[in-house]
Amino acid sequence: MPSGLIALLDDVAGIAKLTATSLDDVAAAAGKAGSKAAGVVIDDAAVTPKYVMGLTPDRELPIIWKIAKGSLRNKLLFLLPAALLLSAFAPWLLPPLLMLGGAFLCFEAVEKLLEAFEGGHDLAEEAIETHSSADLENQKVASAIRTDFILSGEIMAIALGTVAAEPVWEQAIILVVVAILITAGVYGVVGLIVKMDDIGLHLAKDGSTGRKAFGRSLVRAMPVVMAILSVVGTAAMLWVGGGLIVHGLHEFHIEPIPGTIEHIAAGAADAVPAIGGFLHWLVTAIGGAIVGLVAGGVIVGALHLLPSKKH
Repeated sequence: MPSGLIALLDDVAGIAKLTATSLDDVAAAAGKAGSKAAGVVIDDAAVTPKYVMGLTPDRELPIIWKIAKGSLRNKLLFLLPAALLLSAFAPWLLPPLLMLGGAFLCFEAVEKLLEAFEGGHDLAEEAIETHSSADLENQKVASAIRTDFILSGEIMAIALGTVAAEPVWEQAIILVVVAILITAGVYGVVGLIVKMDDIGLHLAKDGSTGRKAFGRSLVRAMPVVMAILSVVGTAAMLWVGGGLIVHGLHEFHIEPIPGTIEHIAAGAADAVPAIGGFLHWLVTAIGGAIVGLVAGGVIVGALHLLPSKKH
């Protein structure tokens, strides 16, 4: 009996070690998958604050909470099952779907650039003028969740592409971890960004001299922060979208563009080995952004020109 118990304990210890190793592998894979989707995450964090503009301060965090719950629902109830089915039955569809998603991101980025140059109208002010407070909240939440669905689809697809070689059960766990952590991270940051001016006002009114100065600095910094976020979000859409197109071309063995970008990136990395990794990433990102700008410009041009031919 004791020897049998010892054997059982040995088996349990072996299973525990195997489980711990599997969990470590899952954590590492989740981290890798999340980092691959970083560009889309940046864009998600940059895009979301606009949906709470025009609302009273007491409604900002509840609205962000509603959007966060909708985002998690998008990822876990709709996108996760779709991703696992895709992985199990049609993995060959992943590269073209990623390319299509990348093309959409490029299109959105170029549209944003055109709106910035043309001086688009303020949708938040228009909504305030034409809707009640409840209608405005519902409209903003619905719009934000629709936008999130697209960005979350990109995040889940990129994460799936990173772990496609793993067993299905491990893919499921990794995608759940990525979905929860990214949603918490994105909307935590969004909440902080949105409330930063309120924090600044509170410090400016009730704090010591140093806190008042810091509070006023926060309030003054908010327009700059929002402008930077807008620029970073657009850039992220271009380099992520273009990067997905470049990766898809590589998967289909269409090498001129991916090969050229890789050759230049490798050359830059070899030229300055001390920061070779950063230079490789930077050149690759710039190459992806250029491809994204061209692809998005072609799509926008086609969509703007085709209707005019009907007249």
